[in-house]
Amino acid sequence: MNELIEELVNDIEDKIISYRRDFHKFPEIAWMEFRTASLIGKALIDMGYDVYIGKELINDRYRMNIPNLESLDEGYNRAIKQGAYKELSKRMKGGYTAVVGVLENGEGPTIALRFDIDAVKVGESNDDSHIPFKYSFSSVNNGVMHACGHDGHIAIGLGVAEVISKLKDKFKGKIKLIFQPAEEGVSGALAVSKSKVLDDVDYLIGGHIGIKARKSKEIICGTDGFLATTKINAEFKGKASHASVAPEKGHNALLSASTAVLNLDAIPRNSEGTTRINVGKLVAGSGRNVIPGRAFMEIETRGETTDLNEYMQEYAERILKSSADMHDTHVDIKCVGKSISGESDYELIKIIENIAKEINYYESIIEKEDFGASEDICYMMKKVQENGGKASYIMFGSELRGEHHSEKFDFNELDMINAVKVYCGIIIKILSEKC
Repeated sequence: MNELIEELVNDIEDKIISYRRDFHKFPEIAWMEFRTASLIGKALIDMGYDVYIGKELINDRYRMNIPNLESLDEGYNRAIKQGAYKELSKRMKGGYTAVVGVLENGEGPTIALRFDIDAVKVGESNDDSHIPFKYSFSSVNNGVMHACGHDGHIAIGLGVAEVISKLKDKFKGKIKLIFQPAEEGVSGALAVSKSKVLDDVDYLIGGHIGIKARKSKEIICGTDGFLATTKINAEFKGKASHASVAPEKGHNALLSASTAVLNLDAIPRNSEGTTRINVGKLVAGSGRNVIPGRAFMEIETRGETTDLNEYMQEYAERILKSSADMHDTHVDIKCVGKSISGESDYELIKIIENIAKEINYYESIIEKEDFGASEDICYMMKKVQENGGKASYIMFGSELRGEHHSEKFDFNELDMINAVKVYCGIIIKILSEKC
């Protein structure tokens, strides 16, 4: 079976790389992945999958950090101009950009694979040493780039879809390929997990290129150490006034925000485990002779566990409110992204490990490693696990050129090919033995 999978994957190696380069050239940010999702949907339909798109996959009550209507319309129109399939894109209007392909073949377990599809707000390098620029597939959308490998994840997912569609006579059960929007900023998976997509899933597997696996021929079969996180926007509203003629009549929003910054960094760490906080953005004021009437901040908290993150979030919100009161301003606090901690299941880790050993590629096979950051797949993992299923998260090693979320991020495309082999091997292993 491994030889057959290897042959089928190798036959479409060029197609997988072509997928990656196309999605890299036309990146789209969270909830605006209209072109990306429509092309994924069309490819899955052509492969014979039952395809579900849009609102039926997303619980609207749990969507976070949705772009305004003007931005959504601009993103939709740009996607159409850049080659989106209009009939599918229409079903995603309003930012409902999730896609699920289902392949059902008799009675058996249900396996779901999750692939994230959004890009990040990073301008891409135009240096000739940057491979996407050198070979003319760098981003054409200014200020947006696939700088975290999600373009590779999509290509891997479509590669798996094609190979598995050719192996239907080798297994019994159901396969769900979930292409999830809005992972960056952890604002998408909760809304998907609160729909019915995962209700019948027995096994859930996700993965990421790089992160802690930094060399080709390396694979980390399971992941723990996901940091729970909350993304917070805080807007201080005061009253502008002349800084010299009537300073006492102003209510200084910048002063409130500055007070908050200093005290946020002073939150006591917790003896129960790792915590983090960062103020990543502060914008305020209009001129040197004006008491600032508005200030805007972007903040994130993290914790080794969900409880630890909640400790940080509650402390941070208390500081924000107190800083506003101190200087007679008001603060609006909005959660724009959130995720919980998570753990991979040992039983599934061992299956992944055994498959990796059978593939003639990996020289370093690591059982488990901490993620050290946040990933909203944890909501999906938790739901499957609470329903009695198993979940794991793989890190696929690759020689990275540039750090994640940097203008020169890139990876070894051949590592996608072997990731497809791993996923296909896992699917066949479980569905041929468990049926």
